Amino acid sequence: MRFVGPRPCAKTRRVPIPLAQLSYLDLLRGFVAVGRRMSITLAAKDLHLTQSAVSRQVLALEERVGTLLLERGYRSIALTPAGEKLFRVADDVIGQLQEVLGDIGASAAAQPVRLTASIGVTGLWLVPRLKNFQQLRPGVDLRISAHNGVLDLRREGIDLAIRYTAPALAAEGSTRLFGHSIAPVAHPSLGLRRLSSAQALSACSLLAYDDSTYPWLQWSDWLISVGWGPATPRSVQHFNQYDQVIQAAADGQGVALGRLELIQPLLDEGRLEQVGPTRPSHASDHAYWLVRADEHPREDVRVVADWLEAEARACRVTTDR
Repeated sequence: MRFVGPRPCAKTRRVPIPLAQLSYLDLLRGFVAVGRRMSITLAAKDLHLTQSAVSRQVLALEERVGTLLLERGYRSIALTPAGEKLFRVADDVIGQLQEVLGDIGASAAAQPVRLTASIGVTGLWLVPRLKNFQQLRPGVDLRISAHNGVLDLRREGIDLAIRYTAPALAAEGSTRLFGHSIAPVAHPSLGLRRLSSAQALSACSLLAYDDSTYPWLQWSDWLISVGWGPATPRSVQHFNQYDQVIQAAADGQGVALGRLELIQPLLDEGRLEQVGPTRPSHASDHAYWLVRADEHPREDVRVVADWLEAEARACRVTTDR
């Protein structure tokens, strides 16, 4: 036997208004601010508006929805039943928007700082200093791209670059970091002590940078500059990357022309030692420059730039001493 009774009443279906009619979303912000504080004065302070401006927003919202949302008393306000209903929903939605937009803003503010430098500068000068930077600024996401080409910083999304160039070719607003003093260097195990003549090189293996773009980094040019004349070394090994030249020297494979400012960490660690006279002034006025993609960079970029300049100053002091 089946019981037949009255059918349950169907739940009233909510009919949302068209999106085009949601023209009063900004008014909701004022209403929610008032509802959170239960004070037009405090809501006005939160919104950086005048009390009269907030009052007009609530009145305009009431006019739009066609009912009172606030009961206004002497120095007091309260939500009407309709106002309470609207506030619960609007406060929740606006709160979610605040959280989402806050997360998005935080992610944008924490974007990494991108720095590019040549392969040699990256390996010899930057990498040995990164541990110190991470300890000083653990919250900065610094990403380094080792590249020998000249990149368009803005197009590639790069914030900073260290470039080796002449003053006339340095980008406007660039900062000179340091020049370079050139001297023969070798691993202490070779026992060369101090070379004093071209003849002393006859028993040595020379490590040469195979790039004629920079003649002042060639052995023939250096020999002439110190007045030694030609030399006949035991052998010559050629490399197309400068960091390879220095790595071979640090491995005890021969004598290299060291850019003292770049290889200072290796000299400090005793992996290399200077074994010949320094040529602090030479035909080239090239130096290492810090280039900024933006004249007014964001805070993290400025922090990295300041750190690079401080490291460069310390490098100059050490080399001069």
